[in-house]
Amino acid sequence: MQPASLICNYFIFSFNPFLFTPMSTKENEVTLKKITAHCKEYGFVYGSSEIYDGLSAAYDYGPNGVLLKNNIKEFWWKSMVQMNENIVGLDASIFMHPSTWKASGHVDAFNDPLIDNKDSKKRYRADVLVEDHLAKIEQKINKEITKARKRFGEDFDEAQFISTHPRVVNYREQIQSIENRMKTAIAEDDLESFKNLIVDLEISDPVSGTKNWTDVRQFNLMFSTEMGSVSEGANTIYLRPETAQGIFVNFSNIQKSNRMKPPFGIAQIGKAFRNEIIARQFIFRMREFEQMEMQFFVKPGEEMQWYEHWKLQRMRWHNALGLGTAKYRFHNHLNLAHYANAACDIEFEFPMGFKELEGIHSRTDFDLLAHEALSGKKLRYFDPQENESYVPYVVETSIGLDRMFLAVLSAAYQEEVLEDNSERIVLKLPAALAPSKVAVLPLMNKDGLAEKAQAIFKGLKYDFTAQYDAKDAIGRRYRRQDTVGTPYCITIDHQSLEDDTVTIRERDSMKQERIPITDIARILEENVTLKKLLKSI
Repeated sequence: MQPASLICNYFIFSFNPFLFTPMSTKENEVTLKKITAHCKEYGFVYGSSEIYDGLSAAYDYGPNGVLLKNNIKEFWWKSMVQMNENIVGLDASIFMHPSTWKASGHVDAFNDPLIDNKDSKKRYRADVLVEDHLAKIEQKINKEITKARKRFGEDFDEAQFISTHPRVVNYREQIQSIENRMKTAIAEDDLESFKNLIVDLEISDPVSGTKNWTDVRQFNLMFSTEMGSVSEGANTIYLRPETAQGIFVNFSNIQKSNRMKPPFGIAQIGKAFRNEIIARQFIFRMREFEQMEMQFFVKPGEEMQWYEHWKLQRMRWHNALGLGTAKYRFHNHLNLAHYANAACDIEFEFPMGFKELEGIHSRTDFDLLAHEALSGKKLRYFDPQENESYVPYVVETSIGLDRMFLAVLSAAYQEEVLEDNSERIVLKLPAALAPSKVAVLPLMNKDGLAEKAQAIFKGLKYDFTAQYDAKDAIGRRYRRQDTVGTPYCITIDHQSLEDDTVTIRERDSMKQERIPITDIARILEENVTLKKLLKSI
């Protein structure tokens, strides 16, 4: 999945209704600053090497973070591999022969257009500066539409208004003109025209406020290192900038050893590395990140129907989580990567706005043909029915695991005012993804309650990630579990010793119910396992 994508037409695609019923929520914006602070305080994400003042754009996942991250990976893997008979898995090496990246185009073309402001000394991606400018024009259009909707009420015809209102028409023409200029500059690698576009649009540096820009220049994003026993005899190799190439070079191995027949897919979860100059926005853009990718190999001519299929299927996967269908939209690429004949992103509404979460690309036969040409090895499928061999076309789905983590966490974070005017912070995580599924809480740490609670805890932890918490008042313990997103709390009191019943508390509604101890596992099985999510796709 290439790092840059341009502003284009947007399409909203929706499926299931919002699965959670929110309580009264404070009028308080969920900001990236709040999410970052919450992640550190409650053991989700820490800055890397903090005792040495940290390392820019590098993060460590804490005890709760690694559990949430692993649950996201498991949901993706099971939905992609376990639920599809024609998709298999792979775990390819991070280190690959350097010719791999020559064939893929990364050595010569894996660049970002960068520009510096001479006053602030800050560096920016030129395309992002233009995209931000386009977003401001889009906001002006939306304001005009909102005002008109209020003025005309039910009689408002939005399509007619957009096509006829002079200011809106002018804004749309501006957007089209800017998009065309940027598309041409990128396609022709015309860096001078790219800078002229930024100057003509009078784009200011967000930090200094000035328009004192350097020229635009290209910067390769791959990390290089050396492999060899001594530096004089070492060979330059690269840390992989994407996981997809490991799949392509293993196409024949997997196709033959597993007797796969197109259409079939190869899925992989793994680390990738990009020397991002503009690494920012917490874990949204990092230099070391994790991808969940699937390359789907099809017969040439059938790629567009499978491209549409995977657009539909991937959006269904996202909506199954119940984060809110309005938080997703499709973004069709205006400028296609060198390997693609169709491409779009699934964007998510992060605290900093709609941003790319997942890419779906029709990669044609570019990758397999390129590796064939450079390696001299055939990467083809022989069709015995047609008595012919062909290089398959590829449809790719690629999602950033770290971005998915941030999307889930930011959508789940809520600050609520309760009926008694007290407040709580709660993570309304999808129950199957929550770091811990249940917390076992003895009301007191005496009178045999702790022993009873420990027996219940030990019985549950074979099947569910569970916590045992006996410290502080019960209300404080409930709040503590809310902050890390634990779906259920089990409280053991003196009545539990008499009749083997406990109180079960549900996180989102805070409803409490008395149930037999023998029902705990069944309730958890029905509500917190991945099975429920997988069946809803």
